[in-house]
Amino acid sequence: MPQPRTAVAHPVIAIAGIGIESSTFSPARTEAPAFHPLRGREVLTRYPFLAPDAPLLAAADWRGALVGTSLPGGTVTAKAFAELSDELIERLSAIPHLDGLWYDIHGAMTVEGIDDAEAVLLARIRAAIGPEAIVSTSMDLHGNVSRELVHMSDLITCYRMAPHEDHMETKERAARNLVDLLTAGAPRPVKAWVPVPVLLAGEQTSTRIEPAKSVYAAVHDVEATDGVIDAAVWVGYAWADEPRNRAVVTVTGPSESAVTAGAERLARGLWDSRRDFTFVAPTGSLDECLDEALVSDARPYFISDTGDNPTAGGAGDVTWGLRRVLARPEFHQHDGPTLIYASVPGPAAVAAAEQAGLGATVTVTAGAEVDDRHAGPLTMTGLVHAIRHGDRDAETEVVLRIGSVYAILTTRRKPYHHEVDFTGLGLDPRGAAIVIVKIGYLEPELFDMAAGWKLALTPGGVDQDLVRLGHHRIRRPMFPFDPDMADPDLTARVIAPSNEPLTGDHE
Repeated sequence: MPQPRTAVAHPVIAIAGIGIESSTFSPARTEAPAFHPLRGREVLTRYPFLAPDAPLLAAADWRGALVGTSLPGGTVTAKAFAELSDELIERLSAIPHLDGLWYDIHGAMTVEGIDDAEAVLLARIRAAIGPEAIVSTSMDLHGNVSRELVHMSDLITCYRMAPHEDHMETKERAARNLVDLLTAGAPRPVKAWVPVPVLLAGEQTSTRIEPAKSVYAAVHDVEATDGVIDAAVWVGYAWADEPRNRAVVTVTGPSESAVTAGAERLARGLWDSRRDFTFVAPTGSLDECLDEALVSDARPYFISDTGDNPTAGGAGDVTWGLRRVLARPEFHQHDGPTLIYASVPGPAAVAAAEQAGLGATVTVTAGAEVDDRHAGPLTMTGLVHAIRHGDRDAETEVVLRIGSVYAILTTRRKPYHHEVDFTGLGLDPRGAAIVIVKIGYLEPELFDMAAGWKLALTPGGVDQDLVRLGHHRIRRPMFPFDPDMADPDLTARVIAPSNEPLTGDHE
C-alpha cells in the first residue's frame, strides 16, 4: 500500500540530466563539449516556464546542477560520460537537502562499454540524493525505457508529438507534476510498465499521420482517467543496438487498477497497429526523388537525405548524396534548376573558401572525415556565394555555387530546420526548384514551406532500412525483424516504488 508523505510547502528541487540520441551504426564518437553543459542558475535559463515571475518558478526552490544536451550523434566516449557524470554528481552532492529532482534527458544515449546509460547515471544520482527524494523524469518519445529506469523514477513522461512540437510542454508537465506531488504530500505513484516488441524509425511513426496519430491521441484519454497522473508511449530509438531498444508504455498514478488498465490499453493499441505504420512521406531512391522533383510543378520541392540525418544520429559528413547531385547533368549550368543542398562538413574546405573570400572561385575537398563507408571525400570547384560565422552547431558556414547547385559546407555538422538557416546565407529556399536537407521528417517550418516532398532512402548511420543495418543485441523476437512473431505478453508490470528493491525478471 503506498505510504502517505509529508506535504512540503516550498520544496527544494534540483534539475539534472545529460541528453543525446546516439547511433551505434555511425562511426562517430561524441565528446563532452558537444553537450554544451549549463550549470547552477544558468540551467534555469533553458526553460521558459522557469523564467522570472513564472508561477512554477515561485512554487519551488529550483537548484540547477548540470544539464547538457548534444546534437544527436555517435556513441558517447567513456571519458566524456565520466567527466559529465562526475561533475553532475559533485554538484548534486553539494546541495544540503533535496525534496525532489527533475531528471531531464533524451533517453537514447549510448556510452562506450555501458548499456542503459541513463539508468546507470540515475543510480548514481539516487545514491547522492538519497532514497526519499522524489524523481520526475522527462524524455523524448524516441528514448528507451528500461524497467530499471522506471523503478528509479517516481514520475516519468515523454513527448506526444513527432516532430516534437510539444517538447517544452512535456518538460513543464514533468516539473509541474513533481511540484504537485511534493506539495500535496501524496504517496509515491504506482507505475505500470509494458515493453512492446516493436522497433520502428521515427519517420514511420510520425504523429502527423495514422496510426501514430490515434495511438498518441489515446494517451490523453488515459491520462484523463481517474487515478492516473500521466501516461506515455515511447516508440524507442531504432538506430542503436542495445537490449533496451524497443517501444514501451508507462502509466503512473495513485490507482493500481487505473494505471494497469491504461497501460495495457495503450500497449495493445500500439501492437495492433504495428503493420499499419508507414513512412510520413512518399519514398524512393535519391535518383527517383530527383527525377520526380525535376518534372514536378511543385516549388520548392523538398527531398530528405535520410541516411545521414544529424538530428537522428548520423555523422552528417556522408558525401554520397551531394556526389550524386553534382553528377547530374541537369545542374551543370548556372541557368539550370536551382538546387540547395544542406549540408556537408569540411573544416579545411570552409577555411579555404573563407580565405579566398566572397566571389572567389575555389577548389576544395569536404566530407567523409568521419563516415567514409559509402563515399570518400568530395572535391568541388565553385564560387563562394556566402560566408557566415558564429552558428552554435556549424561554427562557420560557407555556400559554394557549383553550376546551379548551392552546396552548404560547414566547419561542424549542423541540421537545417528553419527558413532563416537558409536566408541568413543569402539563399532563397522558397524560390528554389529543389531543396535537399539531411533530415527525416521535415520540421514544421520546412513542412509548411514545401510544395512537394519525398524521403530519399539513402545510406548512412541512420539508414531507414532497419533490417539491413545488422542489429544483433536487441531482444528478439521483435517486429519488423520477425514479422510473423506470435503476439507478446502485454500484461502491465507493476514496478516497485523507487525506495524499495526492484525484484523479478528485469526484462
